[in-house]
Amino acid sequence: MEQIDTWLGILLLLALFEIKHFIADFVIQRARHFTNKGSYGHWGGIEHSLQHGVLTWAVLFFFTTPAFALMLGLFDAVVHYHVDWFKTKYGPKDNTKTAYWVWFGADQLLHQLTYITILYYLVLVFS
Repeated sequence: MEQIDTWLGILLLLALFEIKHFIADFVIQRARHFTNKGSYGHWGGIEHSLQHGVLTWAVLFFFTTPAFALMLGLFDAVVHYHVDWFKTKYGPKDNTKTAYWVWFGADQLLHQLTYITILYYLVLVFS
């Protein structure tokens, strides 16, 4: 029964990460966040990434210690910032081209793999 509980917890957290990602990337992201992501260190990209980190902390707060949730939230923010910066700096800008959507998909894939990495560390530390 414990294994089922673990799997249900992992699936619940993954669903919460999906909701969190939708909120941060598509609901609360504003032009000030995405217009300057290609400028390293610009506040807009940092603020957007911190929103991801805070929401990750909020998702994890009830599942782990507050300190570990904070560490994983910071991890998410740093990774998110750099993935977005790289995509914006080097990726295609014309959304009518296939290459743009391939880069966009790769960006989203890397964010999802970040959540799987976070879940891996949660299981590793608390198993």
